[in-house]
Amino acid sequence: MQFARVWLYQTLCFQRRLARVVSSKLPQRENKLITKHFKGPVVIVSRLILGAVFIYASIDKIQNPEDFAKAIANYHVVPFGLENTMALVLPWLEFFAGVFIIVGFMVDGATILIVLMNIVFIFAISQALARGISIECGCFSVSSEGGSAIGIQTILRDIGYLLLAYVVYYRNDKQLEFFPKSI
Repeated sequence: MQFARVWLYQTLCFQRRLARVVSSKLPQRENKLITKHFKGPVVIVSRLILGAVFIYASIDKIQNPEDFAKAIANYHVVPFGLENTMALVLPWLEFFAGVFIIVGFMVDGATILIVLMNIVFIFAISQALARGISIECGCFSVSSEGGSAIGIQTILRDIGYLLLAYVVYYRNDKQLEFFPKSI
């Protein structure tokens, strides 16, 4: 038993010493683009735009989950039956991610969630375009009278949201934030 304790202690000490040596030898680089440009008003405006877009996009979906489930089913990506669950969960994720980014609560986690949702949206729209499916987006309005057709402009819009999320995630200052780290 004593041997195991001594071995564990020596192993941990060696690993700590090795980590210190390795970290001191690594070059310390700083990305000037990130620290130079993403401060103050740029970050706050990006947070407000991104949050407002996702809150606005979620409102009609929350009010009409059955129409949103039909819009999800039109993409032919989600297995049958799962679109109902997605129609109930996804709008609330959009809503809370938007609120958290605007309020400044767990901004990093909300930004990661928005990035993941945008990647899924871009994939769904791209595969529908590649397969020649002509459908309404279901992005901001799921009612029958107010939807826009998908196209390359929809993908470019989502890429713009990804760029805003990049600005928010790689910000230098943490102005107007409460618990910025959630992970």
